[in-house]
Amino acid sequence: MPKNLKIKFILISLLMVFCIWVIHPLKDKINLGLDLQGGMFLTLQVDMSKLPENIKPDVRNDIVDRTIEIIRKRIDQLGVKEPSISRQGADRIIVQLPGVTDRTRARKLIGRTAQLEFRLVGNDENKLKEALAGQIPLGYELKKDEDGKDLLIEKDPVMTGDSLADAVLSRDNYGRSSVKLDFTPKGATLFSNITGANVNRQLAVVLDGEIYSAPNIRERISGGSAEITGNFSIEEAKDLSTVLRTGALPAPIIFGEERTVGPLLGQDSIKSGVNATLIGGIAVVSFMAIYYFIGGILANIALVLNILLVLAALVIMKATLTLPGIAGIGLTIGMAVDANVLINERIREELLQGKSTRTAINNGYGRAFPAIFDSNVTTIIAAVLLVWLGSGPIRGFGLTLIIGLLASMFTAIVVTKLLIDMMCLKWKNLPLKMMQLIPSTKIDFIKIRWISFSISIVFLIIGLSFFGHKGEANYGIDFTGGAIQEFKFEKPIEMDSLRAAMSDIGLGDALIQQDKKDPTIVILRTADNQADSIIDGFVKSFPDNKAEVLSIDSVGPVVGNLLKKNAAMALALAMLAICIYIWIRFRDFVYGFAGLVALFHDVLVAVAVCALTNRPIDLLMVTAFMTVAGYSINDTVVIFDRIRENIRLRRKTGFKDIINMSINQTLGRTLWTTVTTLCIVISLYLLGGRVLHNFAFIMLIGFVSGIYSTIFIATPLVYIWEKK
Repeated sequence: MPKNLKIKFILISLLMVFCIWVIHPLKDKINLGLDLQGGMFLTLQVDMSKLPENIKPDVRNDIVDRTIEIIRKRIDQLGVKEPSISRQGADRIIVQLPGVTDRTRARKLIGRTAQLEFRLVGNDENKLKEALAGQIPLGYELKKDEDGKDLLIEKDPVMTGDSLADAVLSRDNYGRSSVKLDFTPKGATLFSNITGANVNRQLAVVLDGEIYSAPNIRERISGGSAEITGNFSIEEAKDLSTVLRTGALPAPIIFGEERTVGPLLGQDSIKSGVNATLIGGIAVVSFMAIYYFIGGILANIALVLNILLVLAALVIMKATLTLPGIAGIGLTIGMAVDANVLINERIREELLQGKSTRTAINNGYGRAFPAIFDSNVTTIIAAVLLVWLGSGPIRGFGLTLIIGLLASMFTAIVVTKLLIDMMCLKWKNLPLKMMQLIPSTKIDFIKIRWISFSISIVFLIIGLSFFGHKGEANYGIDFTGGAIQEFKFEKPIEMDSLRAAMSDIGLGDALIQQDKKDPTIVILRTADNQADSIIDGFVKSFPDNKAEVLSIDSVGPVVGNLLKKNAAMALALAMLAICIYIWIRFRDFVYGFAGLVALFHDVLVAVAVCALTNRPIDLLMVTAFMTVAGYSINDTVVIFDRIRENIRLRRKTGFKDIINMSINQTLGRTLWTTVTTLCIVISLYLLGGRVLHNFAFIMLIGFVSGIYSTIFIATPLVYIWEKK
């Protein structure tokens, strides 16, 4: 064996061993996303509406930074493993809390402003009567104490939480949970003076505008401490002491977005995603081994290394594996053999021309490389934009897709070439037999171009008209705002009793949907996040049928508009970048223009199908649109590359004949690469679970449309342009 082949073989073997060492044991090494392990994803907005309009930008930045630091301290008290808190834009904060199941407690702990005030209670009974009659005296406020008693308290506090040094969980004289407050030296002096000057008056302890207690001052308190009492549970008192100890937020925060996944749904998502990927992968591996025999078996060996490389890269980069990320790994399996299909088809052509096995292999790899490179780069462009502009699961999908495509190029071009070269050394007449279910064709595709144009135009007019008629109904809560709450009951529940319970809560207008396969699962859509009220209502209405939160998706209108803007920008940038790349690579504007039209066609077909099948467009479906745009151009690039090659080799042949020849020559490759990818997509659609259902459906439609647009839209446009 030549020395260079030995070195390559040893290096690749070491690489495989290294990957196995990195990922073993996989369950301990890989970071699971919130959609797989359960947890909360929150988008918070710092409310600066009450601040002066002329406040300096650096002061605003400081307010957001201080808010992040306070939230970080509060979350540390929850004991969350590896929380993520980051700033986004001018006034937004992204919080990710893996493993958190008590969402109500987490929201209260994070969102409480914790503005602590001590206010004197008015002791004039006449003023209290006037206030109860609707005439509140100037400088006072009417509030209820912890027992529901009306108190007239002064608006201006005599002391605030700025004087607080510490707050700890304690017990009052009756053994109930309370919060003990310790003041700073300056605060202790102030508190002593206040209590000394107001003996026999009540002093209300007010937190975020709510009276927690209003004890009567019997004597001067000079010990530098005080106590907040109330009907607290131990957990409530602990959280209250936490927010007081970490300090008040400099400005209130608004929950713009919440995505909560319960552990039950996370486990189900892992099982569904992995099973769908495995079954789809087995179908791909079986097809390659049966159809291409030796070439297919070598491709399957390279595919194993490809998966190892993807997993090892995720571990090394400490990246997070999400449910769409599992789908991304599945797609890379289909796309990885795409290059091997192209190589094997080129080798077949060379063998049919009477070339020797060695020459056919070298020519097959050499002539397939430009198309492999261009088709993968176009998909990577879309994936890069997903990572750049996406968040959470979408970013995970984009990252996994990029790693998978880079790994697939290496394994398809380098690894399989090494293996087949080694086999050629051992067997000089290596039998590269392959099946050929699609015979050589001589179809005149250009002749029927106007028929295909008409079919596309009619379908798009119908679909997009329906889309325009539906208006905002086309979009999911990601873009319109609202909340979708998903619950699982212990036993099947009747729809009538469920509607009655929702009416009792005051949400009779909520949209209710019951899972067809599992009657214990209920999906509720409301105008805003009402999960807490719904859970309390279910406890009262169904005491013998416990409901567990599977997932909560809540998006405010401001965040929804922002997400819609970002999604549109990401899709537009992806299509423009792909168009520019094709233009540069083929050095002709017409190829870039035709490719762009084909991309628009495929994306618009997917959008039209969404409207016709009543599938609301959300962020995950926009991800599918971008994946369709990146992948559907692959076939177009391959045919364009063959057109360019045939123009160079057949200078005397007419342009129409060259285009028809190029389409017919690549027809088998176009169909089989799509089939291998569709094996994965169909498996995800049927077995990937509810979360990936619409995502896989859009890719299924888009990939099929991609074949059609490549053959019947893009290449005829090139012909028409050149002819004119």
